[in-house]
Amino acid sequence: MSRQHAKSPMVQSHPLIAVIDDEDTICRALKRLLVTSNLDVMTFSSAELFLQSLALSRPDCVVLDLHLPGMNGLDLLKWMSREDLHIPTIVITGQDEQRSRASCLGAGALDYLPKPLDHQRLLQAISEALLRSRATRIE
Repeated sequence: MSRQHAKSPMVQSHPLIAVIDDEDTICRALKRLLVTSNLDVMTFSSAELFLQSLALSRPDCVVLDLHLPGMNGLDLLKWMSREDLHIPTIVITGQDEQRSRASCLGAGALDYLPKPLDHQRLLQAISEALLRSRATRIE
């Protein structure tokens, strides 16, 4: 786990995005993209590591790979729904399948994006997720 601009949640100046992907190159590339967009980023190589981090901080948005070792992306989405943990989540995948898309969106994903990622589309999805995250925290 790494965090750009490590700050306590109370003094966080930029939205916090959690990137969960077991491919280190994807994590590094997304971290570079998001940091240049004035976002704080934490990266995780597994859903389990992400879940452990929730005791310390809660991200404003999650970018989640569908195919992970151990708990996969769909399992994590279902867990967050059961636990009433409302963090806008964007699923990314190298295997764009209609059934997986429907399952993820049905389990609460805000968007479902195929790899290789269109950076503009990802940034737009994150922007929408951050608007939703702010609205949820105000309620």
